Order: sequence, then structure tokens, then C-alpha cells
Amino acid sequence: MKDFLRILSRFVPPYKKSLALAVLFNILSAILNVFSFTLIIPILMILFNISEAVYTFIPWDSGESLKDLVINNFYYYISEIVRYYGPSTALLILGLFLVVMTFLKTATYFFSSATMIPIRTGVVRDLRVQIYHKILSLPLSFFSEQRKGDIIARMSGDVNEVENSIMSSLDMLFKNPILILIYFITLLMISWELTLFTIVIVPGMGWFMGFVGRKLKRRSLEAQEKWSDLMSQLEETLGGLRVIKAFNAQRGMRERFDRSANDYRTIIGRVNTRQQMAHPMSEFLGTALIVIVLWFGGTLVLRHQSGIDAPTFIYYIVILYSIINPLKEFSKASYNIPKGLASMERIDRILMAENNMKEAEHPVEPKGLQEKIEYRNVSFRYETREVLKNVSLDIPRGKTIALVGQSGSGKSTLVDLLPRFYDVQEGEILIDGVNVRDFRTKDLRSMIGYVNQEAILFNDTFFNNIAFGSEGATPEQVQEAARIANAHDFIMETEQGYDTMIGDRGGKLSGGQRQRISIARAVLKNPAILILDEATSALDTESEHMVQDALEKLMKSRTTIAIAHRLSTIKNADEICVLHEGEIVERGRHDELYALNGYYKRLCDMQSF
Repeated sequence: MKDFLRILSRFVPPYKKSLALAVLFNILSAILNVFSFTLIIPILMILFNISEAVYTFIPWDSGESLKDLVINNFYYYISEIVRYYGPSTALLILGLFLVVMTFLKTATYFFSSATMIPIRTGVVRDLRVQIYHKILSLPLSFFSEQRKGDIIARMSGDVNEVENSIMSSLDMLFKNPILILIYFITLLMISWELTLFTIVIVPGMGWFMGFVGRKLKRRSLEAQEKWSDLMSQLEETLGGLRVIKAFNAQRGMRERFDRSANDYRTIIGRVNTRQQMAHPMSEFLGTALIVIVLWFGGTLVLRHQSGIDAPTFIYYIVILYSIINPLKEFSKASYNIPKGLASMERIDRILMAENNMKEAEHPVEPKGLQEKIEYRNVSFRYETREVLKNVSLDIPRGKTIALVGQSGSGKSTLVDLLPRFYDVQEGEILIDGVNVRDFRTKDLRSMIGYVNQEAILFNDTFFNNIAFGSEGATPEQVQEAARIANAHDFIMETEQGYDTMIGDRGGKLSGGQRQRISIARAVLKNPAILILDEATSALDTESEHMVQDALEKLMKSRTTIAIAHRLSTIKNADEICVLHEGEIVERGRHDELYALNGYYKRLCDMQSF
């Protein structure tokens, strides 16, 4: 329960108004329920002609206790109705009054539930939004250790479980304690001896239900982990369908998925079996409680050892039975909530993940690139694997620097450190003498344009993909960027021009077209610094020519860092840096490096061959 209350304290405060209304309507519903049941006593007395007592009206300011005043005057008015109208008419009047009280009670009950709906839906919405915002704010290093399918599972399955388990129990939390408290006070007022006897029995039942519920949380956590495995395999399958089919690996993938699905089925079956125990167990324990109290209290009434008469004892049993329903819902919640807490625990691994990439307390305002970018004794490692070793590099303004070397030599890592996708572990990176950590991350990245090997596009229109990240871009600016990137002509050949949807990840376009849209996006951003990460390596010769032409237009008057595997594309670079095992082993222009007859020449010869 402590974990449950802590979660509510995080997410419910924005909905205090709805919460206050829910509490008010719950109090009214409970009070009306008690008073409507009170009519059972006079109805039974009239039906069975049990009481022959004569009641006289006692003034409300007579000094008597409020309880005695209310009971005496209530019976006085009932006896007057019976005397004037007769027992049959009195029963009709009491019945009509009971109908009115029941209508008011059910109306307030409805409003108490209706006012909880904005809280339930709002909290779940807030939770999804917080997860999404956190995903956007976390550094890339967090996602290199996580499976995308697992994150999707937490965003979908775990949030849905929180909604179905924890949020559906909000009524229980804010309604049942009020009902239990008011019913309990009523039971004490009727007979404190019977109520004391009842209190002795109830805690044992509650402990047993809580014991089973705690076991359920552990099982639920395992079930959600298995669900994440399923989502991860689905995400991998969708991303790798071409390879799966090419290698005839469908059977192996089916068997792998079937095993995970069977594991999930087994464990979720155990969770649901335990959960289904809630209603039968609470029903059994509730009936056992009623029977015990009925035996104990009935014995006292029959022996005339109790301070209440038979109709009042029946009223006591009715109220006691009414208190069992809220207790049953508590028991049901004790099974539901642990499932939600297990899911919330997984969600918090994202929400509570620490962002080690801190913003500067007093950030420097960038003024564009005026002089140079400087890598000064930079080292970086992924966990225990050292990727860069004491790298130093100057990149003057307006120059093009190319990075070449075998896969895994540290080229991509070197450029990823500049926009702070990762933070330098040793050394520093400076722009015009200012450490990149001293800029706001947003300001730093606004200076940098990025064109990847794989064009990252979104399932949106040409216009929105080109204008992505450039707020307020006009159609004229977008079209001009597309012309520079050699993309305008093929865009206009589509049915709706710039308003044409390009499909998931630009699936309706060829590789060269996707890359030119990516270049147009960089052109529109108009960055001072341009990073080209193997921007033409995945293209055919014709597409490469058009993309290379677009890149040359983009690189004019910009400081460019280009990663290249096709060495022919960087022959004209102002400086080529050859990386090998995290170190710059050679540097210079193409002709100079080729004449050295070293590592760069071997790379060129292999490509020529």
C-alpha cells in the first residue's frame, strides 16, 4: 500500500478538484445508505407488530444526548404515522421514502464514480507523456543498453497495466475507506460489544489476502519481462524481414517466438489464476464473518443479554454486510494493485533513469563558428572497450575534414561527441575556444547539420520531412532547399507534390531520393557545421552522383566533417585523417597520404582493386 500511495502522490495532485468532489459525493452516498437502511427497523416492527412501546416527542434542546434524541423522535414520528394512517399506509409511506433515499444514494454514487474518470484518464495520459518526454531527453548511451521492443512494451503494455490495475483501484481508495468508516461508526453506535467481537476476526482475513497479493507482484513482474521479450522479438522481426526471408530463417524465428509466447502464457496464466482467487476468497471469508457474528449476536439477543432488540440486530447485520462489500473490493485491489506496481516499477526504470549529460549552469551564447573546432586529447570508451585514445584534431572554419579507416576505428564516435550525443570522458572539445559542455545542448545542436548513411525520415509529407526541426519554414524556403538538394523535380512528379506522404521511414522512395530529402533538411537548417556520416556509401553510382552533387552545394562555405568508406568521394577534402584502433595514424591531403605508401594507400589500393 505504501508503494501505491507514493505513486498516487506523484500523479494525482493536478486533479485535486475532481478528487475533492469524489470524496464529497462518497460521503453523501455512505450517509444516505445508512439512513435508507435505518428504515428497515420500523418496517419490521410494523410488519411483525413487535414493539408496543409508546413514544413521546422530546424537544431538541432538552439536553438529552443526540443519539437518544434522534432515535426517540424518529420512532415518535413513525408511531404517529401508524396511528393516523394505519399500518398499511405507513408501510407505503416508508417504502416511498426508501425509494427516494435510494435514488439520492445511487445518484451520489454515480457522481462519485464520474468525478474519478478525469483523474484516471488524466493520470494515464500524464504517464504516457512523461515517458515520451523522458525518452526524448535521455542520452543515446541509455538506448544502446536497451532494446527498442522493451521500451515499446513499457510504453504500451505496462502503462495499460497501470491503468487497469492501479487507476481502476482509485475508486477503491477514495470510496471504500469512507464507506467503511461511516459503516463502522454506525456499528459502534448500534452495539459496541458486537463490533468489538467483529474487529477481532477481520485483521486475520486481511493479512491472508495481503500475503497472497504480495506473491502476485513478483509473478506480475516476471510476466511483464516476458511481454517485453515478445515485443522485442516482434520489433526485430519487422526490422529484419528481408534478411529473415533471404536466409530462409522463418522456421527458426517462429520457434523462437513460439517459445517466448508459451513462456508468457504460462506465467500470465499463473498470475490470472491467483487474481481470480480474489472474489471467491473474499466471498467465502465475508460469509464466514457474517455467520460468526450472526451466531454470536443472535445468541445474545435470544438470551436477552444484548442491549439491542431483534429488528435492530437485523439492521446491524445489514450494515455489517454492507461493510463487507468495500472490504471485498480492498481484497480485489490487493490482487490488482501488485500487478500495476510491478509494471510501474518497470516504467520507473525509464522515468527515474539518470541523465548524466548535464546542462551548464551558466551557458555561453554561441555566435556561430568563427575560428575552429578543436578536439584536445579526447578519449572515450563504451563500458570497458576503449574507442578513442588521446585524439587531437583542429578543424578550421570553412574547411572540409574527412575521416577514414576500417569499421570500429572510432570515426562515428568522434563526430558523435561534437553535438554531445555522448560526453567526452577525457580531454575536451572546443568551438572557438569554448568547451561544448558550456553551451546549452539545444544551442550547440542548432549549429550542426547531420546527414547519415541511412536517411532517417518520418511517415509524413515531403514538406514536413524537409522542414523537420525548422519551425516557421515557408513553402518557398522548403522548395529552395529541395532544389539545392536535387530533390525538387522528383517531388513535383508525385501526385500531391510536397504534400505527398512518403510512407514509413520513406519506404515509398528510393535510397537516393531518401538521401536527397535528408540533405534538403540539412540545407534548410543552414548549419555552420556539417557532419556527413557515410552519406553516399549505400547508393548506386547514378544516385551517388546526384547526392554528391547535392552535398557539394551544401558544403559550400561550411565547416564539414565527412566520414567516408568510398575514398573517391573525399579526394578533394582539405585534410584526411586516417583512424586506426581509436588513434589518428596518418593525416594530410589525398596526394600526400598516397605518397606516404602507408595505411591510407593500402585502403585506396583495396578499393581500386
